Amino acid sequence: MTVGTNSSPGAVRSAAPPAQAGPAAGAAGPRAAAVPVGGVDPDDLPDGLVVADHTGHVICFNRAAGRLAATDPSQVLGTRLEHALPLEDLEGRRWWALTDPYGGLATRRGQPERNLLLPGGREVLVSARYVRTHPTGPVRRLVVTLRGTEARRRTERSHAELIATVAHELRSPLTSVKGFTATLLAKWERFTDDQKRLMLETVDADANRVTRLIAELLDISRIDSGRLEVRRQPVDIATAVARHVQALTANGQAPERFLVRVSRPLPDLWADPDKIDQILGNLLENAVRHGDGTVTIDVSPHEKGTAVTVTDEGPGIPEESMGRVFTRFWRGSKRGGTGLGLYIVKGIVEAHGGTITVGRGPGGGAQFRFILPVSAPAYLTQ
Repeated sequence: MTVGTNSSPGAVRSAAPPAQAGPAAGAAGPRAAAVPVGGVDPDDLPDGLVVADHTGHVICFNRAAGRLAATDPSQVLGTRLEHALPLEDLEGRRWWALTDPYGGLATRRGQPERNLLLPGGREVLVSARYVRTHPTGPVRRLVVTLRGTEARRRTERSHAELIATVAHELRSPLTSVKGFTATLLAKWERFTDDQKRLMLETVDADANRVTRLIAELLDISRIDSGRLEVRRQPVDIATAVARHVQALTANGQAPERFLVRVSRPLPDLWADPDKIDQILGNLLENAVRHGDGTVTIDVSPHEKGTAVTVTDEGPGIPEESMGRVFTRFWRGSKRGGTGLGLYIVKGIVEAHGGTITVGRGPGGGAQFRFILPVSAPAYLTQ
């Protein structure tokens, strides 16, 4: 970071002698070394920080600001702010002339974050804070923060993908529900009881599909905001696994396709049973849908709690995709699914204080392993 010298209260100070104080000192005198400000070195900040004094000369220009502005911080210290940071709005108007921080309304406290342009069309997010000696006094310091736009663009792309996925996933079942209900209402007497039952069962299945999608969206919202609740109670993980395998065989899967191995004794597990069912259901359905051969489920004690491993004998996950498996919208194949399930699974496991990993099984298929710690409700640990 490059810091100018100024002896006014609240200034960003360096170790330079008092004789060099004042806005012109930064321009004519030697450059100051990086020094902590209030115990924090501005170069340690992840965002760009630019500070101008009461005359509009730059007295602080940290390393992140230099990177974003493609400027050597040592070369702009002591220069006018509008020259060090020549910002324009998206319509090409000069930002500092437009906002006039030193001569504008005396009651204004700053500028909210907005997209502005640097020379060459580089887009940055800029906000400004006006520091005054008293509420309507002159601006004593102008503090500007800069952020790159990549994080926001990634968020916007993620939101756009989410909207597109939801629209696509809702369209098919809702079209089916609308078509079958309209047909039944218009031609009820023409269908046999078996035909009516088939159509109503299809409507019911599509309604369940919409319900699951809505539940996934609510889970994502809770995970992203840190509001996912875990209601802990004793859970028999081996019994839960057996129950899911039984449900899959009842739905047409061959019983010999599943191999369950439980190493006992298992430690006591306090977890949210509904959330555990969600984890197991997602991992086993993925193994059945995307994998081949035998699906092996291992339940064993671990030094940190209980480990559950689900392995299939399918083609596995490409090495280059391993790092994206638990991100939103990742799909291992084109065999359906929203691409949200594993993202939710990871969020649920981590909400329990556990970890989940993905790798290759002995036969080359996909292998998911999650570990849940031994824990208990707060009222038992107090």
